[in-house]
Amino acid sequence: MLTIRKTIADKTIISESLEKGAWINLISPTEEEINKVAEQAGIFYDFLKYPLDDEERPRVEIEDDQILTIINIPVFDRQENIYDTIPLGIIITANHIVTVCLEDIKLLQDFYDGKVKGMATFKKTRFLFLILYKTATLYLKYLREINKKSEEIEWELHKSMKNKELIGLLNLEKSLVYFTTSLKSNQIVMEKLLKSNSLEKFSEDEDLLEDVIVENQQAIEMANIYTNILSGTMDAFASVISNNLNIVMKFLAAVTIILELPTMVASFFGMNVALPFQNSPFGFVYTLIISFIFSSFAALVLIKKKML
Repeated sequence: MLTIRKTIADKTIISESLEKGAWINLISPTEEEINKVAEQAGIFYDFLKYPLDDEERPRVEIEDDQILTIINIPVFDRQENIYDTIPLGIIITANHIVTVCLEDIKLLQDFYDGKVKGMATFKKTRFLFLILYKTATLYLKYLREINKKSEEIEWELHKSMKNKELIGLLNLEKSLVYFTTSLKSNQIVMEKLLKSNSLEKFSEDEDLLEDVIVENQQAIEMANIYTNILSGTMDAFASVISNNLNIVMKFLAAVTIILELPTMVASFFGMNVALPFQNSPFGFVYTLIISFIFSSFAALVLIKKKML
């Protein structure tokens, strides 16, 4: 999907032509749309293709007068119920700013509507930094959601140990690993942009980028903290599950011992030899009493040793 927007009088409107100062947005574009932008806007074909690889690493690439910035942005997969990251490419040229992504991400929605303060399609450097800022704040938002979900799952696990909750914790742990890796890669990109002289930056832009770096660093620290907490929680519940299994096995072993004694007594009295009480009309009752005494004694011993 190809859309073109341009800011006119503080309003962002949809445009039909690739005029100067326009924002070109490509969402999972077709080959025809890529070729159109490459030819009419004079943008390198490879720059438009790189962000469409979901394994593309964050980086800054400069060639001639074109600057490609690739960052990882957070997304939530509702089908898999897991948080993940995908690449977003931002290309700055002398006349245009281009965004390329595999999905129509929520991150750009406020830019579509012109709700981001200070955003203008012709202020390309500012536009790039605002996208970076929105990305960092979105990471923080999703990290808080992950923390809240982990607390809810932990509460459920206190009531009942189920595979569903454990798998949920595992998915959250995987999400935090994805976020931590992406945030660290984004941090390197931002620091490189701060030092780069290829971008035309005003003092306000540099202040904004420094704020972005601070927000991103905060997200990294939060992700590390939540990862450690979740990892500790997983280890704790693994120990609890193992301990519960040991308790069940110990209980079953104790019950087996108690039930085995009446079986042993009955086996002795089932032998085809002379036995006590064999001629007594109460022989069966005596056998039951003896079995009960042995089982009761065994139960008392096991209870004293805290095996029951």
